[in-house]
Formats: sequence, structure tokens, C-alpha cells
Amino acid sequence: MITGKHLINGQWIDGPSTFESQPINGTAVAIHNASNDIVEQSATQARNSFQSFAQTSSSERAALLRCMAEQINKRGDQLSEICGQETGLPLARLTGERGRTTGQLEMFANYIEQGNYLQRSHDQALPERAPIPRPDLKKIMRPMGPVVVFGASNFPLAFSTAGGDTASALAAGCPVIVKGHPAHPATSEIIAQAILEAIKECGMDPGIFSLIQDSGIQVAQQLVTHSEVSAVGFTGSLKAGRILYNLCTQRAHPIPFYGEMGSINPVFALPNSLKNSAADIASGWVDSLNLGAGQFCTNPGLVVLPKGDDANEFINQVQQKIPAIGTCQMLTEGIAKSYIDGVNSIKAISGIEEIFSSSSELNAISPNVLSTSASTWINNQSLHEEVFGPFALIIIAEDTQEMLDVANHLDGQLTATVFMQPDDHNAASDLVQILEQKAGRILANGYPTGVEVAESMVHGGPYPASTFVATTSVGTAAIQRFLRPVCYQDMPDNLLPEELINN
Repeated sequence: MITGKHLINGQWIDGPSTFESQPINGTAVAIHNASNDIVEQSATQARNSFQSFAQTSSSERAALLRCMAEQINKRGDQLSEICGQETGLPLARLTGERGRTTGQLEMFANYIEQGNYLQRSHDQALPERAPIPRPDLKKIMRPMGPVVVFGASNFPLAFSTAGGDTASALAAGCPVIVKGHPAHPATSEIIAQAILEAIKECGMDPGIFSLIQDSGIQVAQQLVTHSEVSAVGFTGSLKAGRILYNLCTQRAHPIPFYGEMGSINPVFALPNSLKNSAADIASGWVDSLNLGAGQFCTNPGLVVLPKGDDANEFINQVQQKIPAIGTCQMLTEGIAKSYIDGVNSIKAISGIEEIFSSSSELNAISPNVLSTSASTWINNQSLHEEVFGPFALIIIAEDTQEMLDVANHLDGQLTATVFMQPDDHNAASDLVQILEQKAGRILANGYPTGVEVAESMVHGGPYPASTFVATTSVGTAAIQRFLRPVCYQDMPDNLLPEELINN
């Protein structure tokens, strides 16, 4: 049963008012808004539970993560039904995303049991060293404190209530307060029910997890500025992310804001690759562009081609294939409106040509592909900004040097892709050196949609793709965002963290 309430310290709590969910299909439900008092309760409970949760062992937290995965899977059919109603996403997509969500939990469980994430080190005392003796020094990574996680609109499972931010924070030993996304509140509640059941089964303090629902922005602002909150995980738009980031840095005690705010994910097709495979590259790119109605943060929204017949063949293939995509339903009316406004604003810019263009309505969004010259793109910063949805801009460069110029003018990206063949490797070498400074993940001869959950994955990049260039929100390294190093000098063993004793 969906209560529409907030989960705090194991209890479902009313709010002072309600808003109605807006499902794509199905029946709307009343969802309780939060209040100052509810924010205060969640933060206080998170802080009260922190000390005991921080002292749990890796194996205890691993058991909790595995139990969370089990409880989510038990609710698989219910999740698919409710989430499908709220988002309009097909069953196959939701089944896959649920598997990704539980897979992340199990990955972190396995990872923390290995112990490497603790980065333990020990410099033994050298009392006889001259002229200054060295003390005994032991270092270990310790949990940072309560973490606020914002659910994402485009991944209602894998980047939301029990998504990667929640999984990595709990794995680190940090209590989590989730601000559910108002686009899928019932889905968030079902996941919260699963987490609560896992907490009970594992005998953990229920204060380590809270779910707060709200339709406005005030609660979000209160959460990130609350004195008991130690870090924030966010996946969403640049506009919203920047507001919250500024609030975190302007606090009396600033805290890290780990924001993943999207990118245009450029694709470069070098001359020999384009000459030999223009049609194939274009066909795969159209599929990637329109995957999930273009609502992926790794959507390849920029293509850079060298001028000539091969670029024309690429464009011809796009024009032949893309009409079959048809219209699509986007996740929310707000996303659809932003898409329509963004496409129309770019169409109005001088020097823009239409490759495939059609009008869209809020409930029937069409792909749009436009084109321009490299010089026009370089000199117009508004063309560098993401249009979230099935939109792309094709840049025609005069030569490979101008392709490098485009790369040099890129903002920070989550991904960058290079299509190349052996004869392109000299140019590719120069390009990859530039892209290393621009993106968190660089692909060769592939498409960026689809982010593998694995130890080596990096899902982050220079600003504005993310706010901390040295971190990732996907992969085992994500846990380091919620840990900090602590050194113990000449500390008796009985006062050390258990996992540092005898190390």
C-alpha cells in the first residue's frame, strides 16, 4: 500500500499538506509534503544513528546491502507496475534498471568485504631515529557523516532512492536522507519499504535511512544547509544543481556537493573511420541518441565530422533512419517543455541548419538534429549547453585541426567518443590528449549510452558535468566521496577502529 508519507526512524509520518502525483497512466495518489520539523527530525535521527552505524563492520554493512537487494527483488512486480505508471517506461527497461540497482548494492557489499577501500597504512614508530623520533602512525578511511541524496528523474531506480549514491554512502557507514523525486513518489516509497525491512532484518538502527517527499524546492534547500548534513549526492539539471552547490559552499561549515549535472557527450568521427563506416556509425549513433527518448545523461548530443562527401553520407543516413523513430512520451511535462524550448531557441540562431526537424507537443516529443559549422559553434556559447532529450547538433569542421579546436572549446563532459581506424591514430593521439582534460570516460568506436557498473567505471568529469572532477558516481570508487582519512598517532589498540587493529 502507498501511504504517501515520509519515513523517519522507522516510522511513516504525515506532512502538513499534500500534492498529487502525476503518473503517465494510472491513478494519482496524495503525497505528503515535508515541513521544517520533518527535515529536523530526519537530520537529528541521522546524526543520532551515525556513531553506532560508523562503528559497524564492513561485513555487517555488506549484509545490509545484500538484504536491501533481496527485499527490492521481492517487490519486483509491484515496482514494475507502479514505476511504469509513474514514468511511462517499458517493462524491459524497468526490469533492467532494477537489476542494475540490486547489482550495485551487491557490488558494494562484495567490495567493502575486501577491505581495500579503507586504504589502511601503518608507519611504525622509530623511537631511536635521530634527530627526531618518529611516532607510531596508523591511517584509515572513516565515514564522513549523514548524507543527503536527491533522487533523479530519469532513473527512478538506479539513481534514486536505493541508487548508487545511497548504496555507496551506506557502504561507507554514513546514514542517508533521501529527497524523493516528485515525478515518481510511489516508486520511491516502495523502495523505502524494502530498505526499512532490510534494516529491521539486519538489526540496524532505523535512523540510518529516511525518505522525505516534497513537491517544492524549500525542503531541498533546508536539507543541504542543515548543520547535521555532511555531504550531498545529486543527479539532475545544471540549474538546480548549481543552486544547491552554491548553498553547500556558502554554509558556515561548507560541505561537499557531489553533483552530476549532465553533458552533451561529444562524438568525433575521424576521416578514415568516416570514409569506411559513415553509414554504420550514423545508424548506431541514431539508436544511441534516441535510447530512452534521449533522457540519459550520457546521450550523445554533439557529433563532430570533417567536411566532405563522407560527412554528407553520415547526414544522409541520419535523415533516412531517424523518421522511423516517431514520437515519444517524456518522463515529465516539465522535461518535455524544457526540451521544446531548448530546441526552438537553437533553431533561431543564425548559422543553424535543420537535418531532421519536426514540431513537438508535450505528450508527443520528436527527435531533432541540427547542423552548424565549427566556427559558429565555437563562437556561440549557447550551442555548448545540453538540451535534455532526443536532440543533437552536428558540427562540420574544415579539417582535423578544426576538430581539435572544437575539442579544446568543450566544457567538462561525462563522456567523449572517438571513432577511428589505424590510419587515424596520429590525429586520434592529439585528440585523446585534449579529451583527457575534458571528460571522465573516453570511448573508442562505441556509443556512450550504457554505463557499466564496474570497478573501473568513471561517471563524472570536469565542471559542469560534475562538481568534483576527482570523483565518480558509478563504480566502486564512488564510496570514497563519503569517506575521509583519519590518522591515529600512538593510539592504544583498544581505542582504534576495529578494522585498523593489527594492520
